[in-house]
Amino acid sequence: MALYSSENCLNCHRVRFVLAEKGINVEIIHVEQDRAATADLAELNPYGETPTLVDRDMVLYGTWVVTEYLDERYPHPPLMPVDPVSRSRLRLAMYRMHRDWIEAGQIIETSGGEKKVAAAKKQLRDSLIAADDFFGLTPFILNEELSLADCALVPLLWRLPAYDINLTVKQAPKLNQYMERMFRRDSFQRSLTEAERLMRESE
Repeated sequence: MALYSSENCLNCHRVRFVLAEKGINVEIIHVEQDRAATADLAELNPYGETPTLVDRDMVLYGTWVVTEYLDERYPHPPLMPVDPVSRSRLRLAMYRMHRDWIEAGQIIETSGGEKKVAAAKKQLRDSLIAADDFFGLTPFILNEELSLADCALVPLLWRLPAYDINLTVKQAPKLNQYMERMFRRDSFQRSLTEAERLMRESE
């Protein structure tokens, strides 16, 4: 199994977190470090984008597609609830997180328009503060155990200083507690590239 990844990519980090949590043995190919990998990626993925997963004859891309495949292909530890009602609730939460938070992060990372970036930063900051109580409902996002929802969100939260977004303990106490727990998690630490570690080097 091989993952074509980028060293500083929110979507790639989400997949690497799942891989680390599952303890899956995978070759991670950072396309910035391998010129040939870029050409290979263009043949494997019609969009030429990372993350792209190759598992024998299977080629998968699209972050949600890859992470759900990994959870089903390697069911232990499970990263989604067993019953359909709980799975649907968690999927709905992930959809809302994507619309309200992850899309804002992607705008901050990729948009060249200053006003658009500033609006995305404000929206992300205000929305996370408003959702602080949400992070105190259960140890993990709507769940007693780590799930794909956590794997989707925590890489974004790690990037907040790089986005110039500072959420103090006074502003968001429960979110800060959640971040502290998640950032200490061994699998999350193993999912980080050197470029990503530098985002919080001064902390």
